[in-house]
Amino acid sequence: MTVNKKKLESELSEALIKLQRELIGRGPQETKTYIVQDMVIARFKGVMTVEEKHLVSRQDGRKLVKQMRQVLREMYSKQFEEIVEKHTKCKVLSSHSDMSTKTGERIEVFIIDRNLEKMLD
Repeated sequence: MTVNKKKLESELSEALIKLQRELIGRGPQETKTYIVQDMVIARFKGVMTVEEKHLVSRQDGRKLVKQMRQVLREMYSKQFEEIVEKHTKCKVLSSHSDMSTKTGERIEVFIIDRNLEKMLD
């Protein structure tokens, strides 16, 4: 049985949004997930809270927001990886995250153990 790539990308987006709402109390305004060879890339738009938007107007505030988001990501990295593994049936070898305080976007990259894109239609 082959799995539809667009459908899987959409399911991953929904699951990642749901997890963020459960953990942080709010999710991003928009999420798009891409499966590219052996990577799952999730792009989250509109992730900053009102308070964070105020803080990033100052340099020390930008550092603080990035540090806080990095600590949160490290705390919850296992849950993010479990979602990717559950939906893709692949093992996550590593994951990476960063947030732009300029655009309010965050990106998550998951490196998986095989070229999933080749296996999808």
